[in-house]
Amino acid sequence: MAYGVKLDPTPIAAGLSVRDLVDKHLYAYNAARLREACQLFAQKIAQPDVTIGVTLSGALTPTGLGTAAIVPLIRAGLVDWIVSTGANLYHDMHRSLGFELFGSTPFVNDMDLRERNIIRIYDILFDQDVLLKSDEFLRQCIAGPEFQRPMSTAELHYLLGRYTQARERALGTSYVSLLTAAHEAGVPLYTSSPGDSTIGMNVAAMALSGNKLRFDVEADVNETTAIVHRAKKRGGKSAVVIFGGGSPKNFILQTEPQLQEIMGIAEKGHDYFIQFTDARPDTGGLSGATPSEAVTWGKVDPDRLPDRSAFTTATPIPIPT
Repeated sequence: MAYGVKLDPTPIAAGLSVRDLVDKHLYAYNAARLREACQLFAQKIAQPDVTIGVTLSGALTPTGLGTAAIVPLIRAGLVDWIVSTGANLYHDMHRSLGFELFGSTPFVNDMDLRERNIIRIYDILFDQDVLLKSDEFLRQCIAGPEFQRPMSTAELHYLLGRYTQARERALGTSYVSLLTAAHEAGVPLYTSSPGDSTIGMNVAAMALSGNKLRFDVEADVNETTAIVHRAKKRGGKSAVVIFGGGSPKNFILQTEPQLQEIMGIAEKGHDYFIQFTDARPDTGGLSGATPSEAVTWGKVDPDRLPDRSAFTTATPIPIPT
């Protein structure tokens, strides 16, 4: 009796393409879930009638994931809107400004690093001056007249992207940040918790000296909800691709409860759901919550399960790149 796809492994040959590696060699366990996610994206999500939202949480951009994977997707027209932690945007900006981050080891003396003014993100190290000079750049930007008013985080990031773009061009670097790529492509880039990042910290500090920039979080909620509503109203579909979990995951998914529960608009949930995470469902936290659980909240269309969702845990996130 056939219970599924026959497992018929073959040797991994030299010169194998990424497509063949995924399709022909990722058979079971989390490898199979990764294959399902890749195939779902390539076959169903990457379509003209699908509005694709992407979330980023955890320390992804310090590794280079932004410019290596997300920026190419933006430029290929495969990302329509983004929800990211502020930290991912801030740390992604370092390389735009010409600063260096270094791969090392997590097994170091942190007290020694502190004395030497070296910052550690697990096995990534960089000088504290990288933070201080990035902060200085940010403050110079938001002191400009175009920033002196309340605005959504998407508008803030669009304006900042103009400055990172100019700095990247002036330095002649090949590095392209998320802020720059989103600015160039007109992709709205939101932060669900803007105060919980160094960008927000600098905005708060500038407010003490009279700067008028304020985060319009209500605009963020309404704009993101409108993106999903517009996709559905025009007869299209909505897809969410979640890297990590946390606040960005909830923010992108809550667009459907906002439509249904709060605004009373008949809806059934997002059509496609992919998540890459190291969180487990059994802890009860949102980061590890499955698409099936999201159905009970109205976040995911039950008619789309299971062939239009993929959930993979403990998968090294850079693999899909």
